[in-house]
Amino acid sequence: MATQQGREEGSKSGQHQGGRGFASMDEERQREIASKGGHAAHEQGTAHEFDSEEARQAGQKGGEAVSQDRQHMSEIGQKGGEAVSQDSQHMAEIGQKGGEARAAQMHQQSASSEKDDVSSDKGKSSTRGGTPEQHAKAGHQSHKNQ
Repeated sequence: MATQQGREEGSKSGQHQGGRGFASMDEERQREIASKGGHAAHEQGTAHEFDSEEARQAGQKGGEAVSQDRQHMSEIGQKGGEAVSQDSQHMAEIGQKGGEARAAQMHQQSASSEKDDVSSDKGKSSTRGGTPEQHAKAGHQSHKNQ
């Protein structure tokens, strides 16, 4: 039977009341023992070795569990965004690609709009006027004047 003094000593060392068994040990000691067991199993050849499919499934299961924590996922995304935004070359490339995609989209809309204007409103001019390239050039020029 454990004495009061024994219980107090056990709780001071990170152990639960009673101080008996693996579960009552502090986390560091549990990890140490588990690590030794894992190493011994590998040395004996009795450890489970994951094949690539099992590893994929385990990773997927872990990822699904982690992704349920919206706060954690938000923090991960924020850290990633902050890290990427420090790379000015990468950000310039992203901006350039976005600008090119937007210009192509605008050009396509403009061409489609012009076809509609020609077929339905012969003689009327487009309200937008100019190509995306012309708009970009005009925008650059107007910023130079400020």
